[in-house]
Amino acid sequence: MGDRWHVEVDRSVCIGSGMCVLTAPGGFELDTARQSHPTEPETDANEKVLEAAEGCPVEAITITLAGGGEVVFPPED
Repeated sequence: MGDRWHVEVDRSVCIGSGMCVLTAPGGFELDTARQSHPTEPETDANEKVLEAAEGCPVEAITITLAGGGEVVFPPED
């Protein structure tokens, strides 16, 4: 069984560019305020969700290992 991720979008940072929705269809949605949120806060590890986080122009997406909290993205300095 693979890793499970907890995905969060910092809505105070999100600018609603929609890049996450385009990069990971089904992984993110924009609400009526054009703010992004994950369709499922916990998901199987997924390359498209990681690509969306990496491509977010304002780095509003955080991915951690579900249950453990170890940071997957953004990388810790």
